[in-house]
Amino acid sequence: MIDPEDRRAQSSPQLAMRVAILGGIAFAIFGIIFFRLWFLQVLSGDQYVAQASSNRVRTVVVQAPRGEMTDRNGNVLVENRSAVSVVVTPQRLPQDEAGRHALLRRLSWVLGRSTRPADCQFGSGDTATHRMLMPIECAVDQSVGALPYADVVVQPDASKAAYTYLSERAEQFPGVSTEDASLREYPYREVGAQLFGTVGQIDADQLRDPAFRGIRGGSIVGKGGLEGVYDHYLRGVDGEQRIQVNAQGQPTGKRLPETLARKGNDLKLSIDLRLEQAGQQALKTGEDLAHGLGNPANGGAFVALDPRDGEVLGMGSDPSFDPNIFAKGVSDRVYRQLNSTESNFPLFNRATQGTYAVGSTFKPVTSAAALSSGVWDVNRVYDDIGTWRSGDQVRRNAGGAVYGPVDLTQAIAKSVDTFFYNLGGLLNVPPEGHPNGGPLQEWARKFGFGRPTGVDLAPEADGTVPDPHHIRLLQDEQRACERRHGKANCNIAFLDDTWTIGDNASLAIGQGDFLASPLQLAVAYGAIENGGTVVRPHIGLAAIGPDERVIERFDSPPARRIDIPDLPVIQQGLRDSTLAGGTSADVFAGFGKEVFGKTGTAQITGKPDQSWYVAYVPDPVRPIVVACVIQNGGFGDQAAAPAVRQILSQWFYGHPGRVVAGSSTTT
Repeated sequence: MIDPEDRRAQSSPQLAMRVAILGGIAFAIFGIIFFRLWFLQVLSGDQYVAQASSNRVRTVVVQAPRGEMTDRNGNVLVENRSAVSVVVTPQRLPQDEAGRHALLRRLSWVLGRSTRPADCQFGSGDTATHRMLMPIECAVDQSVGALPYADVVVQPDASKAAYTYLSERAEQFPGVSTEDASLREYPYREVGAQLFGTVGQIDADQLRDPAFRGIRGGSIVGKGGLEGVYDHYLRGVDGEQRIQVNAQGQPTGKRLPETLARKGNDLKLSIDLRLEQAGQQALKTGEDLAHGLGNPANGGAFVALDPRDGEVLGMGSDPSFDPNIFAKGVSDRVYRQLNSTESNFPLFNRATQGTYAVGSTFKPVTSAAALSSGVWDVNRVYDDIGTWRSGDQVRRNAGGAVYGPVDLTQAIAKSVDTFFYNLGGLLNVPPEGHPNGGPLQEWARKFGFGRPTGVDLAPEADGTVPDPHHIRLLQDEQRACERRHGKANCNIAFLDDTWTIGDNASLAIGQGDFLASPLQLAVAYGAIENGGTVVRPHIGLAAIGPDERVIERFDSPPARRIDIPDLPVIQQGLRDSTLAGGTSADVFAGFGKEVFGKTGTAQITGKPDQSWYVAYVPDPVRPIVVACVIQNGGFGDQAAAPAVRQILSQWFYGHPGRVVAGSSTTT
């Protein structure tokens, strides 16, 4: 029989081992807990205190005012005004669909917005999806799809009543807040509207653009025009305001440290406000004159620039619009109205994006090509009999006029079409081996046609310099269309497969398939005025800091230099055009300055003529070039030339002066 004392002695080592293991585990657990408590309370205490504090502190972004835009004389063209915006933070909205819908419906009612469901599109093209949603609901969902974590400004300019209502009932509108905002304001409304562009919330594409690196979703950035080109300078730095709120999300009134917003730099432009205003009105004058003659003029554009360096002194397009409507945001319906046939596309900048046949204003370019290639010289005389023939083709002067013997200078001054048809024929080259044309096309491109000018205003049209390659492209496009849709549904080009002498003759007088913008024409005549420098037009002059210090000057070196042969002869033809016997002598009689100009009447099959005029004044102190088109305005002397006279009068005499209508019926 075993003694109990012996039993206890035999089990003691096992028990001791168990106790040691359990004790070690307990000690380790206690150590871990102790270390964690020490870490949380000692090392991370400040962090968690801050996080706890942040649960009752709301951070509100303070939008930075954008820089203003001023004209060359300091007149403010684009400024800011204070407003209150209503912002939705999608992540803080009710998560259930019914609650979210009900809240946004109440918000729409408070803001006076429609609660009627309408088509809301997500995506584009064949993959686009559509849902019927309220406008505010649509805006929020579209923004979430593009920028999932960005706030959405649903009302840029809330009324005082709406602001008060939302502020007093913050707990009823989770995810909805109000912020101080700065809205763009355009004091001169329609004047220069197409130049400035618009601003809006940054989109997904811009967020991926390196130029917008570091910009948060929901920020206001430039969307087009000068606002887009110079956004980097105009955009300020947003600030932050920290607001303490209670458990219901209402402000307690306690002030917390804040980061002040920093205003963007101002942008000084080359535009002259008074000239801009006179030019916009001159377009209306030209249209009215055209209407009085029975021509259905329905728009136009002008460009005025300094031929020395390409500074754009004025640029306008008609019809125009009031850009103030975009400051508050426009609905899809309003935007479609502004970009429709019924409104005649007022958002479209005809000065840079519009391309037209320019008619006889192109004749100095044809002259340069003929003199350079040797097919003509300044002493040679052409005996005009009123017609020009090439094979079966017969072409006549406008109105059936016959001018008799004329030299180059006289042909420009009197705008003798047959003279230039003849030059176009002499300058033609066989299409085989010359896909890009001959000397005429070469000189057109030298002057800047067929390519963007490089102006600091996007988008800009290329225009067209027709050549054999161009004809083949049109034919390929025509055949492709016919294969897909049938010949009856395709009317792109009914042309021969090959380039003909008639095509070159049409180009010689700025017609056929030749297309150019008013800005391109102004640049070309700038080269004629200054002796051969093709300037790069520009509108931005300098970025100005808040202390009036120049942050950066925007230099625009010329595009190239061309050697224009016998330039004084061409210039004399333009001068004689405004004197007795010239095509615009009646318009510029008694003007008081030496004007060099050229009419243009572009004939378009089945449509009224386009009225063109381009002129320069080689003043030693204030030289200027002005190009103007009146759409469907008739002869150049009758609509566009009077408009140009008013613009020149404003520049030199400080007022548009009287309206002087021309009567010439030459092209």
